[in-house]
Amino acid sequence: MSKAIHLLRPIIPIIPEVEKPTSSIPFRERVLWTTCALLIYMVCSNLPLYGAQRARSSDPFYWMRVVLASNRGTLMELGVSPLVTTGMVMQLLAGARVIDVNLDAREDRVLFMAAQKVVGLLVTLTMAGAYVLSGTYGDISSIGLGNAILIVAQLTTAGWVLLMLDEMLQRGYGLGSGISLFIASHVSETIVWKAFSPVTINTGRGTEFEGAFLAFFHLLFVRRNKLQAIGEALLRQNLPNLTSLMATFLIFMACIYMVGWRVNLTVKLQKARGLERPYPIKLFYTSNMPIILQTAFVSNIFFVSQMLYKQSPSSPFIKLFGEWAVTSPDSAAQYSVPVGGLAYYISPPATFSVLLHDPFHALFYLLFTLTACAVFGRMWTEVSGTSVRDVARQMRDNQVVMKGHRDTATAKILSRYIPIAAALGGICIGLLTVLADYSGAIGSGTGILLTVTIIYDFYEAYAREFTNVANGMTQM
Repeated sequence: MSKAIHLLRPIIPIIPEVEKPTSSIPFRERVLWTTCALLIYMVCSNLPLYGAQRARSSDPFYWMRVVLASNRGTLMELGVSPLVTTGMVMQLLAGARVIDVNLDAREDRVLFMAAQKVVGLLVTLTMAGAYVLSGTYGDISSIGLGNAILIVAQLTTAGWVLLMLDEMLQRGYGLGSGISLFIASHVSETIVWKAFSPVTINTGRGTEFEGAFLAFFHLLFVRRNKLQAIGEALLRQNLPNLTSLMATFLIFMACIYMVGWRVNLTVKLQKARGLERPYPIKLFYTSNMPIILQTAFVSNIFFVSQMLYKQSPSSPFIKLFGEWAVTSPDSAAQYSVPVGGLAYYISPPATFSVLLHDPFHALFYLLFTLTACAVFGRMWTEVSGTSVRDVARQMRDNQVVMKGHRDTATAKILSRYIPIAAALGGICIGLLTVLADYSGAIGSGTGILLTVTIIYDFYEAYAREFTNVANGMTQM
């Protein structure tokens, strides 16, 4: 094991930890803990930061807020970005052999988890400090040094709370992971709001409802020309429309259809006298992690690029990294959008007309997303303990062999499927995301895909619990 991780030994006793349950947690209790974690997240998402000014400044994470489960100006300003970035950092450290641990050994596992929490705290502190220094909440000279420190402390504490909630759920007290739960709830909230929002907006053609469904019935009622009303409801610009809702529904159906694709390998349980069981390898082998990592990677590039551009907007080198402009300069809500450089080409086209006007941008974004998802999918198997080597070792320890093969051939058989599923699944996830972005689906392609895979994972967890309970009652 790497010596660097041993430096954490003295601080392990003071690092908060969620103990693993000593017995199986009942399903109802796990649902209760999951609900409590979700309620804590939602409360934090609506608690404003104390000491922050409501400055009319651009939003550096505007493109990513839905996917990162963040809410501007609240304790959840950073969302799950620190958690995902921490996973990426640990992945890079493990890949570079800076930390080399055996997760099957208890001591190595404790040290690795401690290192993950320390890195998570440092990442959260760095992001919070960068937000304050960039003037997101007002200039430090105007808000005061005390308020600046207080804002950093609030964001860091909220990030630490999310970290502990995620650990609690993954330890077995809840269902799934905290990251998935928070993202799914935020995306679902966004879709429902944009479909049924009762907020009225003066568009210049009269007052309209923000929600697509309410706007449809309102336009039918107030417009004399009913065909024109239907056309406006289907294709209106700058507000949610029925076409976006239909695209969202179609992407949902496509994701649900593809998430069930799998290859079933037949395995024999030597402990159970050769009992045969199917061993499924899903197309989405790494679930939604490739797109989560790709989103966090892009969001960090956006944030760094915008900070550099704000400091030196005339530098040719910084313009290559990203050139930014503020939309709606006369409105209270200002959003920074990339208009040039790397940041522009790795962002999705804003509208279909933009896609047609700059096809190279669309092609570059497509290739970048597919490649990034494939690479992150392969890399995640090495970090998460789901690689060919890890699965073969687990099968060997549990005395599980492939039907018709010797136990020494398990790794060879798995190598035909797992690497392909990890990469191809990542590519399919990326392709669905791009199609959703191109079609203007509500909640972004990434958000929709994450929500579908997360809800499906929760459904599978419920099905497993129901099956286990039914088997237990049968044995009684």
